[in-house]
Amino acid sequence: MEFKDILRQQRIAHNLTQQELGALVGLKKEAIYKYEKGIVVNPKRSLIEKLARIFGISPSYLLGISDNEPSYSTRIPVLGKVVAGIPIEATEEILGYEEITEHMAKTGEHFALRVNGDSMYPNICDGDTVIVKKQNCVESGDTAIVLINGNEATCKKVKITDNGITLIGYNLSVYEPHFYTKEEIASLPVSVIGKVVELRRKF
Repeated sequence: MEFKDILRQQRIAHNLTQQELGALVGLKKEAIYKYEKGIVVNPKRSLIEKLARIFGISPSYLLGISDNEPSYSTRIPVLGKVVAGIPIEATEEILGYEEITEHMAKTGEHFALRVNGDSMYPNICDGDTVIVKKQNCVESGDTAIVLINGNEATCKKVKITDNGITLIGYNLSVYEPHFYTKEEIASLPVSVIGKVVELRRKF
């Protein structure tokens, strides 16, 4: 099936009128009608992501690219902000929610964090949301959320050696790699709180 057919099928299955669905995604009833009739094609990625979350399906399934229909039924909170560059205090303020698949949820506890800064550009941009699996150790080369001084969170690629840990930003013009010795790791302290497993970007 094509996007227009799947859109109509999912809307009806969720007992939504065209007007109700439009209100949920910030569109008029007429816009939903045009998408379902195929009058308007090539929907924006932001719209596809909104619709996929509402229906609890994957964007690829909604677009007719995949026959699989995973359930996005587990909600996780988007916490505070993570500065990709200069760490800031990691507060417990909930900014919103993201959904992950049941399969991902079964692998462990997850949370989401909002990135603020350009040190991980172009891989991770300012305003992106990263899905993080909660764990206190990662492998060298992983992208992780690291706490510095116990309460300052930063998103960085990590390089682990026998002498310590190096936090690396992709945008070297903004953030030079910073090395922490074993002594600094213990005294500051510096600790990993999770591994970045997925990136979500709004357009």
